[in-house]
Amino acid sequence: MNKYQELKIWNKAMELVEEVYALTKKLPDEEKFGLISQIKRCSVSIPSNIAEGAGRNSNKEFIRFLSIANGSTTELETQLILVIRLKFTSKDKVEKLLNLCAEIKKMNYSLQRSIEKT
Repeated sequence: MNKYQELKIWNKAMELVEEVYALTKKLPDEEKFGLISQIKRCSVSIPSNIAEGAGRNSNKEFIRFLSIANGSTTELETQLILVIRLKFTSKDKVEKLLNLCAEIKKMNYSLQRSIEKT
């Protein structure tokens, strides 16, 4: 499956990256090389792993990369919760991102189950 750009989960993950980059512009400069960098890296990892898995030659490999993407999604959720707990921004400014993460994880699980059945 090389048509990863047609996958709803990949498009939703790309939307998440755009939202993450918009949020990180508003975070404190002293976090530029710490939390901000880590948030950006793991958010970019989500659609990247979905695409890489889709480009592999087996369903088993695709599922493995979807699993990695799911781990990155959970990592991002944790970092976003940290942003709130450290009072770098308000919960309402992060809520949309957390909802996108939850939606992507549900889509990921569904896609993995669907692939396993084929």
